Amino acid sequence: MTEPAPVIGVLREDWADPSVALPAYETSGAAGADIRANLPPESRATGIRLAPQARVVVPTGLRVEIPAGYEIQIRPRSGLALRHGISLPNTPGTIDSDYRGPLGVLLINLGTEAFVIGHGERIAQLVVAPVVQAAFAEVAALGRTARGAGGFGSTGRG
Repeated sequence: MTEPAPVIGVLREDWADPSVALPAYETSGAAGADIRANLPPESRATGIRLAPQARVVVPTGLRVEIPAGYEIQIRPRSGLALRHGISLPNTPGTIDSDYRGPLGVLLINLGTEAFVIGHGERIAQLVVAPVVQAAFAEVAALGRTARGAGGFGSTGRG
């Protein structure tokens, strides 16, 4: 039996443009819901210019209430990354269930040209995921594995 989907409470900021869509899944099989830029009134006509190698927090005009036991992961949109080099410097970004502040999306321009983020443009995607909080205990030794202490690249290529 499938558990019911968690409900994310969404509150618009007082200044936010209500015509900008809430996060939404664009296809029936989508794992991530697209999030849109909801720019302050003074930036809506011109957008936000993001120079190469620069970072900016793009407002969404939203605050969220995530049920306990879940998080929201903010991830880049592949089309923006491929065509313009737009990504997230801390991907995935995590929004904890006890956070109630404004939802901003930290973008970085890894491309060679400036990019203008338009009002209402899809800028990232969010994935709702369950969270497990572990207990941490100091131990005298760690169990052995075939891999052992092999780190980056230790399992080979291909």
